[in-house]
Amino acid sequence: MTTSLSRFSCVLFTMLALALCACGSEQPDGDSPSTSEAETTHATSEAVPGSYDDWCGEHQVPESLCTRCNPDLIPAFRATGDWCEEHGQPESQCLLCNPGLRIQRPAQAGTAAP
Repeated sequence: MTTSLSRFSCVLFTMLALALCACGSEQPDGDSPSTSEAETTHATSEAVPGSYDDWCGEHQVPESLCTRCNPDLIPAFRATGDWCEEHGQPESQCLLCNPGLRIQRPAQAGTAAP
């Protein structure tokens, strides 16, 4: 009886550890840094496209080009041939097809680019 209880505890602990490790691992790139709460914000409607403020922190692309937040943009990307059917996002933003792709947020006005 002690052996089966010990085995059950071991299995339960392993399942819990795996579940905790899997939580929040939606990044396609396993070595990507985790995003802080401040980085998961969305741009306001007043943000100028292409500016520092035009940023979708949730998806790490310019908010004005984020098809996951604004599906109305999808036809324009499809019309220009910039669409990944397999992953449902613009090919120019698809980190699964293009793991070396780096989309960088523009620098804030008055600061040097990183």
